Amino acid sequence: MSLFDGPPVDREQVDFAVSLAERAGRLARDRFFGGDTAASLKADGSEVTAADRAVEEFVRAELARHAPDDEVYGEEGGTTAGTSGRRWVVDPIDGTYYFARRIPLFTTTLALEDEHGPAIGVIHEPVTGRTVFAGRGRGCRESTGGPATPVRVNGQDRVGGAVTGVANPGTWSEELLAALHRRVFLFPSGDVVGLVTGQVDAFVVAGAPMGYEDLAPLPVIVHEAGGRVTDLDGDPLLTGNGTVLATNGVLHDALLAVTRGLPHARDWTALRAADPR
Repeated sequence: MSLFDGPPVDREQVDFAVSLAERAGRLARDRFFGGDTAASLKADGSEVTAADRAVEEFVRAELARHAPDDEVYGEEGGTTAGTSGRRWVVDPIDGTYYFARRIPLFTTTLALEDEHGPAIGVIHEPVTGRTVFAGRGRGCRESTGGPATPVRVNGQDRVGGAVTGVANPGTWSEELLAALHRRVFLFPSGDVVGLVTGQVDAFVVAGAPMGYEDLAPLPVIVHEAGGRVTDLDGDPLLTGNGTVLATNGVLHDALLAVTRGLPHARDWTALRAADPR
């Protein structure tokens, strides 16, 4: 049985999720342009800002009003238990590293999971105002402030020179970087939004592992746009090793043949230790 064999998700639920992500994104944007970007370190060594916490608190408050029986998992606040069998997954500022350094490349993301699996995924870009979203059985769409329009992956069928977006390449293993560099065109500005709108042919995340909140919106967005997404070893994304291989579907098996079994990360923290000046 496919992860997406469940019934189409309610359209009003999709509209609510998109509206909530966009409203949360406006709060993140206001904090960004207002200069509220100072970061501190969490216990796990990752960065967090006051804006991360404020945006997540806003989303949690709205979900408590709209869907009080649903479980909520957020990057900053952990899990709030629910009884409905549905779970919302919140990443208030995906790209805190960029946000804290005043680089406008962060997103606000939201996902809904139900008893059938991934149901809704939303990726909102607060600075550009662009939103890409999908609901199970409802297709994938893009909005830039006006009416949303359907989007779909491209039909590129040749691995050689395939335009492949990358994330965190500075933390990749040498073996993975070299293997892909020999076969495809590595494009530093590509991402999942670029994939599902046909601008890139594939997207790879490796090195520093992604959190569940980073991954949760991707399966339904990529599937509904006609693509395919797994980890770099071909295992299901949400239970995999924290890496991402998202493609237009046509190229997926060929790219898995390149990436499967390779080490994904290097010890980037050792670089400074080796040169302690």
